[in-house]
Amino acid sequence: MGFDDKLNREMVAAAKAQNKLRLSAIRLIKTALHNREIDLKRKLNETEILQLLSMMVKQRKDSIDQFRKGGREDLVGKEESELKIIMEFMPEQMSEEDIAGEIERVIQKVGAVGIKDMGKVMKDLMPKLTGKADGKVVGEMVKARLSG
Repeated sequence: MGFDDKLNREMVAAAKAQNKLRLSAIRLIKTALHNREIDLKRKLNETEILQLLSMMVKQRKDSIDQFRKGGREDLVGKEESELKIIMEFMPEQMSEEDIAGEIERVIQKVGAVGIKDMGKVMKDLMPKLTGKADGKVVGEMVKARLSG
């Protein structure tokens, strides 16, 4: 079953259950995917879908931080609910140990020796981890590993 089929099935279920928040979040995902497909003039592949979902997750996390700083707890709740729904469509997140293992493997592969090689490591690493790990966390872990 394709991603579109899963989204459509979930959207119908949310509509039947009259779950307005879930329906709204699924529609946001569908709209973002549709707009990206229009931009590219083709269907998205799985990696591109994960990148788009990861971007949506990052946006929600940033919004939650900003709303908390602004004292808007009503909006924090909405963003957290949307975030939870979007995360349902993402693959299972990798553990820090698994991420560290991937980092080590890529460092060996590209022959990275210091912080100046961080770009090479991230370029090779991120396509494998997209959607499975937070890019900010991965970046921090790579930086710590190459600095030490």
